Amino acid sequence: MQGRAIMLVDLDYFFAQVEEVRNPSLRDKSVVVCVYSGRSEDSGAVSTANYVAREYGVRSGMPIVLAKRKLKDVEAVFLPVDHIFYEEVSGKVMGILRGFADSFEQVGIDEAYLDVSQKVKGNFDEARKLAQRIKEEIRAQHKLTCSVGIGPNKLVAKIAADIRKPDGLTVIKPEQVESILFPLPVGRLIGVGVKTREKMKILCINTIGDLAKFDVQRLIE
Repeated sequence: MQGRAIMLVDLDYFFAQVEEVRNPSLRDKSVVVCVYSGRSEDSGAVSTANYVAREYGVRSGMPIVLAKRKLKDVEAVFLPVDHIFYEEVSGKVMGILRGFADSFEQVGIDEAYLDVSQKVKGNFDEARKLAQRIKEEIRAQHKLTCSVGIGPNKLVAKIAADIRKPDGLTVIKPEQVESILFPLPVGRLIGVGVKTREKMKILCINTIGDLAKFDVQRLIE
């Protein structure tokens, strides 16, 4: 029976990267795209920051005032979100991705799952080559980088995509799932947030491997 090969394509720091492409002079500067609330000049939160800004501790969801404080000694550019433009760019990229997939599921403005099982006949080495072609196509047409994760299901593909960013490509074959995933912190699983992580820590569940080996009935209770 042929196995499944699923890709997650994640456009790197999408809003900020699109702004860098639109205005190349922003490259190498700290770029912070913000949702301004309008209450005051700096009220609101960070939507996306490029990797230059992240090196100074700027993160999504952070108050703009705090982000400006962290970047006060460096050249930084703060921009308002431009949803119409981002949606336009996203639509074009998603059009490219659809052309590579047996079936396609967009899960956000900057993320999509591609089932390529038939295209690569379940061969993960062929899936890697296909992913490389996808990355090259997006870069050639839109000057954007993306990180791609490939796995036997959506969960593994998502974790794979997060392992190497930006501009990464990570393949986790079915026989590698345990060796790669089990040592990772349990918080890397989708749906395991801060509160769930705290509860799991009390049960001595710290890694994905700990969770996999944990008694299911006790976990339900």
